[in-house]
Amino acid sequence: MTQTRPAKLPLILAAASFGFTIVQLDVTIVNVALDAIGREFSAPTAWLQWVVDAYALLLAALLLSAGTLGDRFGPRRVFLAGLALFAVSSAACGLAQDAAQLILSRAVQGAAAALLVPPSLALIAHAAAGDDKARAWAVGWWTAAGGVSIAAGPVIGGLLIGALGWRWVFLVNLPLCLAGAAMTLAFVPEVPPREKRPLDLPGQALGFLALAGLVAAMIEGGHRGWGGPLTLGLLVAGLAAAAAFLAVEARSAHPAVPLATFQARRVWSAVVVGVSVNFSYYGVIFVLGLFLQRSAGYGAVQAGLAFLPLTATFIVSNLLSDRIAARFGSARTMAGGLLVGAVGYALTSRLSADSAYWSMVPGFLLIPAGMGLAVPAMTSALLASVDRHESGTASGVLNACRQAGGAAGVAVMGALAAGGPERIAAGLRVSGLIATVVLLGAAWVAGRSEGRRVVVA
Repeated sequence: MTQTRPAKLPLILAAASFGFTIVQLDVTIVNVALDAIGREFSAPTAWLQWVVDAYALLLAALLLSAGTLGDRFGPRRVFLAGLALFAVSSAACGLAQDAAQLILSRAVQGAAAALLVPPSLALIAHAAAGDDKARAWAVGWWTAAGGVSIAAGPVIGGLLIGALGWRWVFLVNLPLCLAGAAMTLAFVPEVPPREKRPLDLPGQALGFLALAGLVAAMIEGGHRGWGGPLTLGLLVAGLAAAAAFLAVEARSAHPAVPLATFQARRVWSAVVVGVSVNFSYYGVIFVLGLFLQRSAGYGAVQAGLAFLPLTATFIVSNLLSDRIAARFGSARTMAGGLLVGAVGYALTSRLSADSAYWSMVPGFLLIPAGMGLAVPAMTSALLASVDRHESGTASGVLNACRQAGGAAGVAVMGALAAGGPERIAAGLRVSGLIATVVLLGAAWVAGRSEGRRVVVA
């Protein structure tokens, strides 16, 4: 069996990457639709933030258990179940009659996405078991597929809106999910499940409450004021749930987030890098979508095409990342990628409503170039630090932290851009500066990680 895995790896990689592509596409494809959604449903910016964050929150929270589900029941079964639920929830999004229905459907869509990410990476890890070079190659292509789709989301969304309307940014998922299921059934063998480890339901519930409370506090604080009773109540509730979550996980026999995992310096560094990348990218792209349409006056198709340079350097940098990491190490590769991305965000922070498009392009090229270098090195570092049988759970922890960071980025930076065209433009400039500082800090952590060991009590 082991000897046949290298030959089957490209087909397994294609199917697993297909599912991951759908998940990542729906992170950003909605961004250029927000203006149209807001106009049709008369939804304020806070509601539009929830259209994005309902998906990210459920994805983040349920990733804590999705990896365990894949390890317990087999990643192929969980992956197929995720595709089915993603198709149903996407149809519900496309048929929503008001903002509340759309937000609820997006939450279900996020839950379905959680069933796709850890199993897809676990399928690759098992297919490349015992071959570090093959695993690095496969992870590079997997992250490239996700990276290109997350960058191409606004482009595809703009074209769909121009031709068919905003609802098709969700309905397009139906044939994609069908094709992904067909590829999985045809090419991907089942991985034998491990021991039937019980789910950590208390930890799962507390983790969700902590994320939801803190993100809701950030969204409401930007719109109602940071000293308001609702904002303070949500903040206190979120912090209390987070404290309870850490206490429960430290004592649980089968924790959703094994805190001991963070003692490995490469795991800790990977989490910091992942959170920083998603916080910066999700937040800036959210504001940028509003900026292009409401401040710069672009139509949906123009705004979508304006994002095209963000896809250009993802493929090249993703595929070069494993070679660079093999020569210089994952820590230096992560740090270098983060520094490149920081320069891109710094350039974006200089934009104004009357900026010529050509002045946007350098930043739009450097941001994905840096992410494309950092993310594969981050993922490979994580997988190399854990037993392959724990790959589903470990990837679930990493991606849960990343999605939580993305939800926080939308909450913080979206609040800065709430208001009219001038407020949105000012919010983009501040958001670019925040992203620059965050990536510089993450680069420092990544660069020092090879020589440090972080212990989490």
